[in-house]
Order: sequence, then structure tokens, then C-alpha cells
Amino acid sequence: MKLRINTVVAGMAFAAISVNAAFAAESATKEEAQAMVKKAVAFIKAEGAEKAYPVISTKGGQFTDRDLYIVVYGLDGKVLAHGANQKLVGKDMIEAQDVDGKYFVKERAELGRKQASFWQDYKFVNPVTKKVEPKEMYCERESETVVCGGVYKQ
Repeated sequence: MKLRINTVVAGMAFAAISVNAAFAAESATKEEAQAMVKKAVAFIKAEGAEKAYPVISTKGGQFTDRDLYIVVYGLDGKVLAHGANQKLVGKDMIEAQDVDGKYFVKERAELGRKQASFWQDYKFVNPVTKKVEPKEMYCERESETVVCGGVYKQ
């Protein structure tokens, strides 16, 4: 009986590790977020905002990968491009709060005015799991905007 219980426990542990590894493979890394933000900034500089923002806002396009997507905010809080939710483009989100009441767009704009690049923590809906999860957002200032891409923490 003890051998059987140990076998079941070992099997459950292996299954948990396998599920975590599979989920991790589906989730973007901090390095991938930084690389995509840098790619988006270079694209905006090369193509100009008028051409770049619609491309960035294309769901499933070159600026989305699994749960990673690019968003561009004006320093006034207006969404200029959004790779996961095109309906937000053009909206003033300066007063947006996460589930804990954090004014994450206002904070992002303030950080963007002060720093060339930064990481920001808040909670947001993961487009893959559809659940509110802790998120780390990497942003770089580009002119009067912040270009951001984030990862969800498990």
C-alpha cells in the first residue's frame, strides 16, 4: 500500500511539473518582452506612428506572441496602439485602475516622463487564461509616448 501511495504522489508531482513547464512555455519571458518593445520602438522610428500603430494593433500580428503584446500610450494616458484589444485605441485611460485600485496608466505616464525605460507591476487580464493576474510591464519612452510589453507572473 505504501509503495502505491508513493507512486501516486510521484505521479502527481510529475504531472504538476509537466503542467507548469507547459504553461511556462506558453508564457512570454521578461527578455522576450524587452526584445519586442525594442523591436516596436525601432519599427515606430522607421515607419512613423501613422503606419506603425495599426500594425502594432493587429491581433495575432508581428507584435503579439502568446500572452505578450505591445501597447503604446501617449504620456497623457491615451491609448495609441494596443495589440490585444483594438477597441481601446483612441481612449483616454489615465484613470484606469487595476483590481487593487492602482492607477496603472497614470503611473506609467508619470514613469515615462521621468525615465527612458522602466518596469511596472500591476494586475491585468491575461489574454490566454482570461484571468486577472499579476503582470510586469516593460516600457520605453519614445518621444511623447511609452511603448510597453508585459509578462504575466505565475
